[in-house]
Amino acid sequence: MATDPAEQVKAREFKCTACGGEQSYDAASGQLKCKFCGALRAVPAGAGAVVEHDFAAGLAAAPRGLDAPSTLRAAKCQECGANVVFPDGQTAARCTFCGSPKVLEQSENAQAIRPESLLPFGIDKKRANESFAKWLAGLWFRPSNLKRLAKVQDLAGVYVPFWTYDAHVDSSWTAEAGYYYYVDEEFTAQENGQTVTKTRQVRHTRWESAWGRRADDFDDVLVCASQGLPRELADHFKTFDTQKLVPYSAGFLAGWRAEEYAIDLQGGFSLAQQKMAAAQEQRCAHDVPGDTHRNLSIDNSYSAVTFKHVLLPLWIAAYRYQKKVYRFLVNGQTGEVVGKAPWSILKITLFVLGLALVAFLLYYFFGKPQ
Repeated sequence: MATDPAEQVKAREFKCTACGGEQSYDAASGQLKCKFCGALRAVPAGAGAVVEHDFAAGLAAAPRGLDAPSTLRAAKCQECGANVVFPDGQTAARCTFCGSPKVLEQSENAQAIRPESLLPFGIDKKRANESFAKWLAGLWFRPSNLKRLAKVQDLAGVYVPFWTYDAHVDSSWTAEAGYYYYVDEEFTAQENGQTVTKTRQVRHTRWESAWGRRADDFDDVLVCASQGLPRELADHFKTFDTQKLVPYSAGFLAGWRAEEYAIDLQGGFSLAQQKMAAAQEQRCAHDVPGDTHRNLSIDNSYSAVTFKHVLLPLWIAAYRYQKKVYRFLVNGQTGEVVGKAPWSILKITLFVLGLALVAFLLYYFFGKPQ
């Protein structure tokens, strides 16, 4: 007998056993916390395990629907394209990602591939703000008053969709390997008003054909599946520890927003291939013998491709400085910050002038002809 949808929704609500109030996931404690009495309880364990899925099979069929807590609504941003799922009772007057007021409420996409694992938030809003302040203070060549005048706007915690890909890559390459050799050449110079002939060594390069093969395995190549996040920011995260993924549980999303993916499984793998190809280019370049190389050509073959669809925790916000808005992201697992910041033209100019002065003094005292 089919379960009534209202009963399914009710089963995914989290009520406090002490006072009956609504509980939501608390990043500071890593537990469900009552909004009224503060009572804590563990998040119910998710069913299943963190597993890799065969890529080809995943294109044909995969678990569907986002099994999230309570009644869900979704809003699609008409500016950046993000589609954020949020609990009933919250509003979506502005886009969580770009701040645009042009959001259109719609039904949740029941055909989306369901995430089967996630990294829970471990950084709460207070620690996210502290991480941002520390990041600002550590920036070089930025305005001196940046930390004091930067005003954070609407720091929001969101579970963002990512794909992870594993693959075995066989690479064959060809190139021209360059070997340096040196030849003595004569030249004339002025010394004490006289023209003199001197000898110096001039470097030349001998080019030879080269080729080779290598095989490498990639594990958990991350691809952000969000349409709302700037890729130049999302791709800069280095500290997500996917070894700590836990099976998906609706409790981790209680009180939080989550975005549905906008880049599908196939599109995500295309981006992952670009990352893998870039890594293979560096590795193959290192394999070329000699002192340098040119005309490197690589043919990559991908096999044993598997994937996971995961949700990763991000604090998303922007800050305003001198009437201009700059975006930044905070890794909700580790506190790592990536973002944009204004440059100080004055500091850069003074630095360049300082380098020029040092170079002049070195030349004057040590390189000037006697």
